[in-house]
Amino acid sequence: MIKIDRFLVILVLITFFSANACGAGLSLPGGLSRISNLEPGGKTEGKILVRNDSSEPQIVKAYQTDYLFYADGRNLYGKPGTDTRSNASWITFFPQRLEVLAKEVGVINYVVQVPADARSSGTFWSILMIEPVSKGSPEVSDKPGKVQVGISTVVRYAVQIITNLGDSGERKLKFLDKQLIKADKDLILQVDLENTGQGSLTPTVWAELFDEKGSSIGRFEGGRVRIFPTCSARFKVNLSDAPKGKYSALVVADNGDDNVFGARYQLEVP
Repeated sequence: MIKIDRFLVILVLITFFSANACGAGLSLPGGLSRISNLEPGGKTEGKILVRNDSSEPQIVKAYQTDYLFYADGRNLYGKPGTDTRSNASWITFFPQRLEVLAKEVGVINYVVQVPADARSSGTFWSILMIEPVSKGSPEVSDKPGKVQVGISTVVRYAVQIITNLGDSGERKLKFLDKQLIKADKDLILQVDLENTGQGSLTPTVWAELFDEKGSSIGRFEGGRVRIFPTCSARFKVNLSDAPKGKYSALVVADNGDDNVFGARYQLEVP
């Protein structure tokens, strides 16, 4: 490994899954989301467990970001507190940095305190990012002016801190676009949905095809994704098993409660 005194060159490749990555031995047993239902002035506390399954100690840092995502694949991790529905300013957490010993579990505590004068309803959210610090990082270097140069793959864990405020707000879902595309040997009905309401939705999407006689030829599943207000997501319904022909497709987004949305399309399976 080369050491450079005056010039710092750091190339960091960010990925979520890598067997050889820095922090690959870390895991979060409690999952990647924390959801609370609160009223103005309400408060909740929680913990994020960080398990180190490797044979060496691992330094971990925690920091906040906002989070927006879109059907076209964009994921935006903005400055905390800038989005209109960010709850980052309601959250305090500690420690911001800790060492997790080998085969041990560390704890990051957090508190969500909703302001008493909060008047909006609906869903508010932000990210608490948990990130291992590489041994070669300037953050842990014990030799000032000596920095190891190399390529490091960092595994980050984005924990969604979600607050549903009051009655959780109006629920609205907009069907943006649909395409029938070929993906390898599969025929995919691609549907983009946008949450235009105030509350978070987690719809299960499916399509039922009806032939020219009005008879159903089957229901085809498209998965389930949480969509925050102002965000959008892409659902893919595999129609490879559908016979050739012209169909009326009823596409349904079912939130598992009274919030069920639908659209009808005409399509042809080649």
